[in-house]
Amino acid sequence: MTVHLHWFLPTGGDGRTLVDRHVYGDGGIGRARTASGVRPPDIDYLAQIAKAAERLGFEAVLTPTGTWCEDAWLTTAALAQHTERLKFLVAFRPGVLSPVLAAQMAATYQRITRGRLLLNVVTGGDSAEQRRFGDFLDHDRRYARTAEFLEVVRGVWGGRPFDFRGEHFQVEGGLTALPPDPLPEIFFGGSSAAAGPVAAEHADVYLTWGEPPWQVKEKIDWIRRLAEERGRSVRFGIRLHTISRDSAREAWATADRLLADLDPETVAAAQTALGRSESVGQQRMLALHAGGTLDRDRLEIAPNLWAGVGLVRGGAGTALVGSHTDVADRIEEYHDLGVEHFVLSGYPHLEEAYWFGEGVTPELAARGLLPTVPASPPLGVPAANGRPASAPGGAPLLVAGGGR
Repeated sequence: MTVHLHWFLPTGGDGRTLVDRHVYGDGGIGRARTASGVRPPDIDYLAQIAKAAERLGFEAVLTPTGTWCEDAWLTTAALAQHTERLKFLVAFRPGVLSPVLAAQMAATYQRITRGRLLLNVVTGGDSAEQRRFGDFLDHDRRYARTAEFLEVVRGVWGGRPFDFRGEHFQVEGGLTALPPDPLPEIFFGGSSAAAGPVAAEHADVYLTWGEPPWQVKEKIDWIRRLAEERGRSVRFGIRLHTISRDSAREAWATADRLLADLDPETVAAAQTALGRSESVGQQRMLALHAGGTLDRDRLEIAPNLWAGVGLVRGGAGTALVGSHTDVADRIEEYHDLGVEHFVLSGYPHLEEAYWFGEGVTPELAARGLLPTVPASPPLGVPAANGRPASAPGGAPLLVAGGGR
């Protein structure tokens, strides 16, 4: 089993800091705050990241969904025109569109991108966010609806009229006239009791956030058992940030700089907002960093696993921090547990893609964890300001920006 490496598209904005509009429960609407070094998610900047990811050998990029980011379907369809091989792991919510329409959209997407679509099904863990899109179901009923949604999607991909009658959806003669070829792989995550059976029955890849290895193993064992009871097998993936440098000292210095941007008031506001989430996975992330501590020693919750991101950001809240060898060691450790897909990110996403792609990826290839060794980008430009030598220009990146 080799490793599949994926990167992230920050369609809600990017920058050199963890502090941005995502800190606040209202997305910053009710507060006047300007964070330095913030880059808006315009198509030119996102295309830089997508091209870098493709160049560095990443298989796909994850695109998020929700109020505070651009629409994932439209953005990635545009970026597909800027890339040739890169796949797009498009996140979407089953509660906000028809399953037959979603199946048709996926089929169209596969044809116009020549098979470069992966699907990330996001059931949703924040009722306020769900209601914003007109979805008023509670947590467990959302997962029950997701199960029906995916049953309909796979049914109408069969190429013949499909009938379905459930609690949440009723379909007569549902059909995707031209089914997608190949069928998109379905990524799905969820840590609650309601989520497990849905993953076991419908997911191709079960995706977890970056918990310590022993907790990830418990999840893998749980989903694998549920899948085996249904006569299925499921592959596994993990969502992590990375801070990889030529030395561990440099990597932890970068983590310390990100931490220095935070203050207790900002952390407290973020923790209050995140604490309202109904997501069991989000609550597990919050439990990792000892109640919002800014003590770096307490934030390293396992070797090279840093919980600092989760102080102010929802979702994946941990980062692999260390030398390229350290980070490769941790990836190999998760891989030994059964993790195949690694969905990675870092701040800023353009520069961190180069740090990982030029530092960690060759380490993984040398260990036989990648099917091929990605071609190295042209070198020759001296590194400057802490950026990799082959990052565009090798000098400070000037990106149109401003506060949000």
